[in-house]
Amino acid sequence: MKSKRVGKPIFFVVLILILVFAFTSFFGIDNYYGDNKTDVIKGANDIRWGIDIKGGVEAVFSPNKEGVKITDKDMDAAKAIIETRLVNQNITDYEVYTDDNNHQIIVRFPWEAGESDFDAVATVQKLGTSAMLVFREGQDENGRLIMQGSDAVKEAAAALDPQTNAPIVTLKFTDQGKATFAKETSAMIGKQISIWLSSTTAEKDENGNPKVENIMLSAPTVQEAITNGECVISGSGMTTDYVKELADNINSGSLPFALTVDNSKLQVISPTLGSDALNVMVIAGSIAFGLVCLLMILRYRLNGIVAAIALLGQLAGSIACISGYFGGLNSFTLTVPGIAGIILSVGVGVDCNVIAAERIRDEFQKGKTIDGAIDSGFKNSLSAIIDGNVTIVIVSLVLMGAFGTPDSLIAKVFSPLMSLFGSQITGSIYSFGYTLLTGTIFNLIMGVLASKYMLKSVSQLKVFRKPWFYGGKNNA
Repeated sequence: MKSKRVGKPIFFVVLILILVFAFTSFFGIDNYYGDNKTDVIKGANDIRWGIDIKGGVEAVFSPNKEGVKITDKDMDAAKAIIETRLVNQNITDYEVYTDDNNHQIIVRFPWEAGESDFDAVATVQKLGTSAMLVFREGQDENGRLIMQGSDAVKEAAAALDPQTNAPIVTLKFTDQGKATFAKETSAMIGKQISIWLSSTTAEKDENGNPKVENIMLSAPTVQEAITNGECVISGSGMTTDYVKELADNINSGSLPFALTVDNSKLQVISPTLGSDALNVMVIAGSIAFGLVCLLMILRYRLNGIVAAIALLGQLAGSIACISGYFGGLNSFTLTVPGIAGIILSVGVGVDCNVIAAERIRDEFQKGKTIDGAIDSGFKNSLSAIIDGNVTIVIVSLVLMGAFGTPDSLIAKVFSPLMSLFGSQITGSIYSFGYTLLTGTIFNLIMGVLASKYMLKSVSQLKVFRKPWFYGGKNNA
């Protein structure tokens, strides 16, 4: 059966798309209105670099100890939630320590992309306020405390009311919270229970301590005793984005106690490698990438040129997934292990193109025509390429599931396995898994699909209708 030919213009169309994608992912597109700059498309300059490259800030979080007995278990719970919040905001290069004796949590995290004034206070605020969910009787923020923190809520989720289709937040209580809420609602039918989010602010009180802001989320009237361990937060004017943000705040803010930030202990962290070292890495990486492409072109000729274009597209895809190029995705913190993941994925891409090129050369030795050699070469190399890439994808997913946030989809998929080893949130390993995964996915797109269609297309041009261009002999 004769294979279907690919039109000649396909090569140029794919080439232009890859070049445009690479240019925009590396340099981004900015829009200036006077002195105001707006990122239309984020580029490499918008990447948030890790502490080991660009430095960052150290903040000390202290619990509000008033009326609360704090245990080592509570401190560990607060640490775990802060780690989850950091990774949820794509800050994967961080250090979190607990000082149980002084009841403090020390957090280090990198600067945001483009930040140059090193405003430590503002950086801490960008990380997110430390919030705690509180249930009180009535609508007064000083009303009788019913329950609060991680002892009350197990999980919050954004949803739609099945009857009105209005956005709502569903709450699932812990066993302790379920029992407390059932007891309280049984005795408060016809009365209101207000739900508050208690969080620290950048403002200080008369004693120089950060003020605590209490925001009432809802104040429903108890219609009946809630004994099933679930309830709903609803209200007029609640939008889909609002309930999503509210659910995220509750999940990341259900601490056993409110946290405050000691601004007097904020300090700047000098980078381990520094900007000069980063520039050296970029230059060295560019030279290495160019040499690899040159060697592939010298050995595999036209196959090597197509492979070099595909590798450029793969590298651009990796940068795009980190910088926030795609709408809705924030900049991902790139660390030295993350850079290693990119390099390894590019190596996998080189291997992918080499396998295909070698298979095509083998087909010429069997006496195949140009079209037959290209078709058979890609077909015979596909299983080896897919096997290798799928294996790396699985490894990347396991790393992200094991060392990422426990509430992520990947972590939930691997939770039966990871539960045997306990919870581990390690941002540097998560960053390595993320860059390796995204690079491998773009390798499958560029190294398999784009390379195949570009090579089949360019082979239709009369000037390239010689086996020599593909590793064969002209008299073949």
